[in-house]
Parts: sequence; structure tokens; C-alpha cells
Amino acid sequence: MEFNKIIKKISLIISLSLALFSCQNKDKSYDIYLCIGQSNMAGRAPMIGAALDTLHNVFLLTDKADQHWEKAANPLNKYSTVRKSLKMQKVGPAYAFGKAMSVAKTHKEIALVVNAKGGTSIDLWHPDSLLFKEAVNRAKTAMEYGDLKGIIWHQGCADARRWKTYMPKLEEMVKALRSELGADVPFVAGQLSYDKAFRSSFNEMIMTVPEHITNASVVLSNGLTTIDSTHFDTKSQLILGQRYATEIMMLQNNN
Repeated sequence: MEFNKIIKKISLIISLSLALFSCQNKDKSYDIYLCIGQSNMAGRAPMIGAALDTLHNVFLLTDKADQHWEKAANPLNKYSTVRKSLKMQKVGPAYAFGKAMSVAKTHKEIALVVNAKGGTSIDLWHPDSLLFKEAVNRAKTAMEYGDLKGIIWHQGCADARRWKTYMPKLEEMVKALRSELGADVPFVAGQLSYDKAFRSSFNEMIMTVPEHITNASVVLSNGLTTIDSTHFDTKSQLILGQRYATEIMMLQNNN
């Protein structure tokens, strides 16, 4: 009987601790950013050098029922509910993006929702799709702990030859995301690698995003290098993430 009492006390302590942890997290007011797209957002660059560091004041939404947040460390797409195999998830732009946002906004804790999947076309992100719904659901879970401050999007390799029909689909997706998640949240898209000449038309088209979508901008891929003519290498992913942060902050300052 005495043993059973001890077990019950331990169980009670654990339950109270988890409840306290949950309440503490609920009290936090994170600046939340949704990071979605295909393989370059998921990250295929090697985890080396500075990309091995755990970020300060940057948190990652997990898939754990008893602990929604953990300190952000690569690979950031590991908790994506739609990702490919874990071994494929490496360094994407969200890492340097989160770091840059934290440095710029020292009074806030940054929270990342990374829910990308490699090989996906814009058609697979339409508002009735699984990818779209999972991104929204994950963002809504995060928003219990703070406010959504921006969306960064890197996708297009699967659609590079179909660039003429891309923009209306992107407009529809962004409109639906804002409808689901509230407000005219800043949105930033990214150019593809120029390693393959046929992507030039897509990159020119994506530059017109601000003409079609309000409170939106684009990051350039000039000067960036790849590991395989498609996926940015580690150095370039770190630069790309910083460029995303610069554009997001510019949009935030304009509001």
C-alpha cells in the first residue's frame, strides 16, 4: 500500500509539472513564422559548421503532445507532418532566418513552424490539399502561444516549366492562408537556383509577386550555389535565410 501511495504521488507530481509547463508556454508571446514549400525549404544542405549550433531565443514547433516547443536546431523540418524521410531533412533557409529575426528583435522570442515537403508542386498546395491543411493546422497550434508575424515560401522547382500558370495558383494559396490564419500577414517567396537555364523564366515571373499579392516580397538567388544544380548548399542556405529575414522585416516596418 505504501508503494502505491508513492507511485500516486510521483504521478501527481509529473502531472502537475506537465500542466505547469503547458501554462508557462501558453503565457509566452512568440513571434511566429510559418515556413513552407518544397525541398529547398525542407533543407537538403549538409549540416556542417555554424549550421550545427542550437539557436538562441528561437523555438521550433514539435509534434509532441506534452511539449509543443523546443530550442531550434537543425534539421528544422524534422517535425513536418508531411515531410519525406527524416534522413533527407537537413539545412534550409528557416535556420538562418530564425537566427536573424532573433538578433533583430532581441525583445521577442521567435517561433518557427516548418512544414515543408520535397518534390511538391504548387498544385499540391491548393487550399483543399493535405499540405495546405497541415500547414494551417500546425500554424494554428503555434498561434495559441503567440502571433503569426510572417510566412516564408520556397517552392517552384516542380513548376519551373509551367511558370505561366503559377501566379494565379500562388495568389489563391496566399489568400486562403490569410483567410485561415488572419490578417494581411507578410508573405515572402524565393527565387530558384539559376543553375539550369530554363528556371530563368520562373525567376522573372516570381519577381512580380508584389504586383499580385499585397504585403509581399521576393528574395533573390543571385550569387547562391548548389550541391546538385537544384538544392542550395549550406553557405547559400544561410545567406538565403538572412535575405528572407531582411524582406520580412522590411514588410513589417512598412505596416
